[in-house]
Amino acid sequence: MNKKVGVILALLFLLILVVPVLAAHLRPKESRDWEGVTLDEVKYEEVQFSNEAEQIQLAGMLFVPQGSGPYSAVVFVHGSAPSYRENRWILTITKYLQDNGILVLVPDKRGADASEGDPETASFEALATDTVAAVDYLLSREDLPISHIGIIGSSQGGHIAPVIAGQSDNVTFTIDLSGMAVPIREQLLYEENHNLRQMGFLPGISDLLAHPAAWSIREVRQKNHWDAIGDFDPLPYWQALEVPALVLYGREDTNIPAEKSEALLQSLNKANITVRLYDGSGHNLETPLGQGNLVIRQEALNDILNFVQSVE
Repeated sequence: MNKKVGVILALLFLLILVVPVLAAHLRPKESRDWEGVTLDEVKYEEVQFSNEAEQIQLAGMLFVPQGSGPYSAVVFVHGSAPSYRENRWILTITKYLQDNGILVLVPDKRGADASEGDPETASFEALATDTVAAVDYLLSREDLPISHIGIIGSSQGGHIAPVIAGQSDNVTFTIDLSGMAVPIREQLLYEENHNLRQMGFLPGISDLLAHPAAWSIREVRQKNHWDAIGDFDPLPYWQALEVPALVLYGREDTNIPAEKSEALLQSLNKANITVRLYDGSGHNLETPLGQGNLVIRQEALNDILNFVQSVE
């Protein structure tokens, strides 16, 4: 009898695990294609510059607006994945700013496209020096009349945005698009939990399974990378930040805990940090479901532009 009960319980446990996963895969999903600006729709200049601190050569695309200037300028800071120049999300933001008189430098991320270096073994503090080098490069260009320079960090780039501002006195404002405010290990656990839920695992079960999943990333699959970044906590850098900052989150973000990050930043009570949370958007600040194909929401583009224009 005990053996039969054990078998039944084991089968029930398997059903609890497997049935939701199967249902999730069989359930029809809304398909939306990502739209936005393509590389052949923009005009840019190929540039190269050096990060002397790290002794690597970097490259990128420089988008100069029409007019004689002086221009407000921004340097884009990429997320965790290798950058690619055809990224429609980045190009959409870039062209919108360029069309409205903002100069934009989009570097190739370290180790991607025409930039040297290895991002997998670099700390966030080391990666921040790439952006500092980009800022210094813009200031070295005597043919570019620039009034002031800020940064736009996306995802992981947003994680390290306040680090960059702390490394350079030439950075006069900071924009963080979906960068966490929690410690990096907490962010990984949150992301793995939601990855499991998207696979169909029920809450509670996903909470438990997220721990070994995160451990395998930190200690096996991406060990070198996590040895370099595993103790990172962005909040002290936000606490020390002195320049104006705009932070944008999507409430439905499954990569970072957006609501907790917003609460942490608000708890700092710093007048120079503005945080906005968009209902219906996820990590890419995209238009909500039911509102057409995927594209960064116009409200976010307007908020970015208005903030840049407001900084003196």
